[in-house]
Amino acid sequence: MSNIAIAKIHNADRETPSFLAEMKAWTDRIRERAFAIFQRRGSGHGMALDDWLRAERDLTLTTESDLIEKDAKYQLRIAAPGFTEKELTVTALPDALVVRAESAYRHEKDEGSVHFCEFGEKKLFRRFDLPEAIDVDKVTAQLDKGILRVTAAKAQQTKASASAAA
Repeated sequence: MSNIAIAKIHNADRETPSFLAEMKAWTDRIRERAFAIFQRRGSGHGMALDDWLRAERDLTLTTESDLIEKDAKYQLRIAAPGFTEKELTVTALPDALVVRAESAYRHEKDEGSVHFCEFGEKKLFRRFDLPEAIDVDKVTAQLDKGILRVTAAKAQQTKASASAAA
């Protein structure tokens, strides 16, 4: 079982500029792919949503996942087949967990003549909004047999906020 480093953002309103820039770049890449699909099918109108969804499917790996709440913790499990611990990034926000991974397969020059190859670039980008706030300092992640397990302890409510909620 391999431990995964956690990027911790304590104030969700002040997410790091690089994180926001990455999200914008990813959206731009999907937009460009959707436009290429639109052009390839003859630029006919009325299928913009289909073009966008196909572009997302082409560029993003969507894997199975589940979120379980138990003992004041959330346990997120997400399939991450073929990714190593170095390729995975987990970001903990007070209200969400973000999982990113990127991998690209390259042939070595001494492998011989490649007749076909179905390996390629794959990218995983998922944001999981949580029902309640978490303590970003108490988040751990481990990769075991292609399954990423992220454990996040719920944030402790102060007595003042607990009585105000009651």
